[in-house]
Amino acid sequence: MNLTASDIEKAAGNLARVARRTELIRNDRLSDLTGAQVLLKREDLQPVRSYKLRGAYHLMSTLTDAEKAAGVVCASAGNHGQGVAYACARLGIKGRIFCPTTTPRQKRDRMRSLGGEWVELIFVGNSYDEASAASKSVSQSTGAVQVPAFDDLRTIAGQGTVVPEIVDQLGTAPDVLLVPVGGGGLLSGCLAWLSERWPATRVIGVEPAGAASMQAALRAGHPVQLDHIETFADGVAVSKAGDLTFEIINRIGCEWATVTEGQICSEMLDLYQTDGVIAEPAGALASASLRSIVQVEPGQTVVALVSGGNNDVSRYSEIIERSLVFEGRKHYFLVQFPQEPGALRGFLDGVLGPDDDIVLFEYTKRSNRDLGPALVGIEIGEPSELPALLQRMADSPLQVEAIDPDSPFYRFLV
Repeated sequence: MNLTASDIEKAAGNLARVARRTELIRNDRLSDLTGAQVLLKREDLQPVRSYKLRGAYHLMSTLTDAEKAAGVVCASAGNHGQGVAYACARLGIKGRIFCPTTTPRQKRDRMRSLGGEWVELIFVGNSYDEASAASKSVSQSTGAVQVPAFDDLRTIAGQGTVVPEIVDQLGTAPDVLLVPVGGGGLLSGCLAWLSERWPATRVIGVEPAGAASMQAALRAGHPVQLDHIETFADGVAVSKAGDLTFEIINRIGCEWATVTEGQICSEMLDLYQTDGVIAEPAGALASASLRSIVQVEPGQTVVALVSGGNNDVSRYSEIIERSLVFEGRKHYFLVQFPQEPGALRGFLDGVLGPDDDIVLFEYTKRSNRDLGPALVGIEIGEPSELPALLQRMADSPLQVEAIDPDSPFYRFLV
């Protein structure tokens, strides 16, 4: 079955009184950075704080009375589950939502709040794919209707409604559209509509470096299971692209960008501190690609989708840490200190620069050794100051070993 622009436009009519017509706002920071007119499509302002409401509600509103009576099941890392929970309460349908155990508490609480007595949360495995397998098993054994997060034409049609809305707000199509990609539902819906209505728009799918499942599928010619994924950007942490979404994306085609966790964290902080936007990691994915990866031309109209804002405030300390490491402002070292008075003072006076700051120091004195190792975290004023710091360390009498960010030990620190 083919998905058409008309299908997406019908879905838009179906969602008119449910989904919010979210704001399309010019972003001065990114516009100044790129020279283009960059606008953010604020899907984080939906009632469930993500675009996932569009696909979930549209699918569930098409169910027959018998299907509604059988109830629904779904798998979700949080955002799709909130859309399903909201739809369950609005449509009076019982639902069971299977979530990875890594789902942030904020998203768990929101699903329970939105769905109330209509939903039950069940936690299975460490990834979306494990939760998905459990939900499919329950669907087969009970007859409950599966509500896929991305791999269903009704879900894709609902998620794709964000694009005609953007065009209506602009009065024309953007020159460039940046779309975050997990399983591919949002991107395939956007491509299906634009390929018929505005084929000249440059569409760029943006994936996290630790879970680039759609690009892997395109290279292989079919969806493949990634051996390992990073779950930091939980909203797009999918280890295998959808079959339907792959078919649409592979047929229509688009450009691609890959963003690291550190780049996502730096963009999240800029969105929050400069722009006043609370984005989750997946929500900052598209705009993060404009920092240094995606090149756009001055004067072009560029729209980046902020796909979600369900970020747990307790994660910001980790986000700051990852950003500082990525930007080259924070470094860790193992320093062998002589166990004698004045050793630390010598390090402070002879090694640290005027703008360097010790942010971590862990040391235990051992009476039976001449040297004692200390774990030292240093935040420097500017990344360009690192070579001078390393030279002062080399010139000092101390034994200093830098801890490589790719080292397994680094996971203990960040």
